[in-house]
Amino acid sequence: MEDELQKSAHKVFKIKYHFVFCIKYRKDLFLVEKYVNSVKEICLGMEKRYHMKFETIGF
Repeated sequence: MEDELQKSAHKVFKIKYHFVFCIKYRKDLFLVEKYVNSVKEICLGMEKRYHMKFETIGF
């Protein structure tokens, strides 16, 4: 992702969030490729719906 500033009528901004999802037994869950792909697809859907961009999606 490029290091871009977002612009609006009277402002210029850049917002970054760091999300950490802690779930019980996460090690076993994210060893299954099907679940990893599902989470990535959900994140990509969120990008389109909320006009945002994930820099990285990792496990």
